[in-house]
Amino acid sequence: MIRANIQTFNRTSPLSSGPHLSQSCELSLPCCADGGSPSSAKAHQVNGVRVQLEMHALWQQFDQLGTEMIVTKAGRRMFPTFQVQISGMDPTAEYVLLMDFLIVDDKRYRYAFHSSSWLVTGRADVVAPSRMHFHPDSPACGAQWMKQTVSFDTLKLTNNLLDDNGHMILNSMHRYQPRFHVVYVDPAPNSHLNAYRNFCSFSFPETRFMAVTAYQNHRITQLKIASNPFAKGFRTTDPQNRNVRHMTYVYICECVTIYISLYTVSMWVNVCVGWVILDPWQCGVHQRAELSCSPANLESRASGAQRPQPVSISLHVSVCWVKRKV
Repeated sequence: MIRANIQTFNRTSPLSSGPHLSQSCELSLPCCADGGSPSSAKAHQVNGVRVQLEMHALWQQFDQLGTEMIVTKAGRRMFPTFQVQISGMDPTAEYVLLMDFLIVDDKRYRYAFHSSSWLVTGRADVVAPSRMHFHPDSPACGAQWMKQTVSFDTLKLTNNLLDDNGHMILNSMHRYQPRFHVVYVDPAPNSHLNAYRNFCSFSFPETRFMAVTAYQNHRITQLKIASNPFAKGFRTTDPQNRNVRHMTYVYICECVTIYISLYTVSMWVNVCVGWVILDPWQCGVHQRAELSCSPANLESRASGAQRPQPVSISLHVSVCWVKRKV
């Protein structure tokens, strides 16, 4: 029954006939397939459904710069992720949620770096067969959909026309409008006759984007690095990272200071006991020990020995200065 409803929905919905898009930014109202009012055309299970776009402010920031989405052969997730909050559903009725992408115009674009703008280069490429991405939790009752944010974080975009993984196939350098659909699962045996009444579509103009294989606008790249939690490795101006690097430098300096200090102390101790370690080439181990114990040898060696320079003092001062800077 669900499969029949979706197939009828594909034939009767305006998914490829034209841009029947809602123009609301924050709260989108359902679009009607027959041009009538929502109250007269739609079933009551979808008549009162309202959808609000999550991360609306972030989407607007990207839209002001000209949003770009990466498409790859293997498929790439969208950022910002398409997330919505739904209200007005029948808590006991079952719904299927899905998305598709409508090409905005019949033009192909290229990015002009000298003017930081998109220019039309010709007519659009042949549009790939339209696909739909079903939310993995579909179907579910209205109460489940409304109790939390609905996220399409598993949706991936690809430019592989032969993709068999169910990713959304898009043409690079073309503009697209994401669309969100709510389909009521009608349990009636003849539900296919009224399939046009059992769905509603939503769109948000600020979610339009240009499909690209690599980011063209450097400001888009900077904004995605700054706002994407999975791009922290690309942030070079993070104060926390600077503190970590400074502390690592101080730790290395302190280790070097301790090592040189211990080495200097060992040199002074060796001088006091008769250069046991500093003069290993003069005699054997036993002879060296005997010579070291003789008072005459100790006096002669101590008087003629050149004391090592206290290099650890200057390095310790430099480490203290680095600490104060940090």
